[in-house]
Amino acid sequence: MKAIVYTKYGPPDVLEVKEVEKPVPDGSQVLVKVEAASVNYGNLVLLKGEPFAARFAFGLRRPKYPVPGGDIAGRVEAVGKEVTQFAPGDEVFGDLSGSGWGGFAEYACVPETALVKKPSNLSFEEAAAVPMAAVTALQGLRNKGGIKEGQSVLIYGASGGVGTFAVQIARAFGAEVTGVCSTRNIDTLRSIGADHAIDYKKENFTERQEQYDLIAGVNGHQPISAYERALRPNGTFVHIGGSGAQMAQAMMLGPWISLTKKKKVGSLLQRANQDDLLLIKDLIEAGKVKPVLDRQFGLEEVREAFTYFAEGHARGKIVITM
Repeated sequence: MKAIVYTKYGPPDVLEVKEVEKPVPDGSQVLVKVEAASVNYGNLVLLKGEPFAARFAFGLRRPKYPVPGGDIAGRVEAVGKEVTQFAPGDEVFGDLSGSGWGGFAEYACVPETALVKKPSNLSFEEAAAVPMAAVTALQGLRNKGGIKEGQSVLIYGASGGVGTFAVQIARAFGAEVTGVCSTRNIDTLRSIGADHAIDYKKENFTERQEQYDLIAGVNGHQPISAYERALRPNGTFVHIGGSGAQMAQAMMLGPWISLTKKKKVGSLLQRANQDDLLLIKDLIEAGKVKPVLDRQFGLEEVREAFTYFAEGHARGKIVITM
């Protein structure tokens, strides 16, 4: 089968399309014929080996997982003897980041717990855009943010992969949602249900009078103090993504702010979770959440896909088709 393979950390140029052996499922595994995959920030970390601390999980000197790719959507081709949730022919989607990666290939062999049956109202391309980004948004808002109905929620970096899901999931929880994005993405935010949209090129949200119960920082470089000022007295800020300096501040200053003030500051470490993906599937089939796709690339164009993603201006998700 064809797969994207890399043997050293570096820029997209280190990725190669190669013929590799087709995997065979063991007792608890599912063999999936991959129809589509998608690119996430975790894929970029895996590719570059940066920040350096990530290498303790992904391989210190060289990549531990030669075939990258987390999110997939496809059809079950075969199952191991112990598999109970799926049968050949089932259409599935899932996040392989917790089970050895390997999604950028024509076939992937993964534990059944990494998969969920594909939403009936999505194509394979749309479904592949969902797992990691949507579950990240859900865990940030619900697990770390404690989102509640009626709250005022701000999503900074609302037009990217995680951000577009965060807007919709917050709305599904009954929150009033404000999204921050660039000028060209204002219409996208409105189309997915944001109650308010702030163009960061024209206005600094921290200089407004409004304050929020919950702020999710999906992308950006503002100091934590700026987000803190925009929180209500008992508000919560969750760092989901952004600059390295911002992440360091969230990890170092967050516990102190949370200890000495009523406001809370936390940082999310996303984990693949089948139950969370099942909830996302339900929201999608209920019409409350939908993926936003920016561009699609073929397997042979994976270098171009990563180069485009690394520029940081994607509107929604980037998909790789097999």
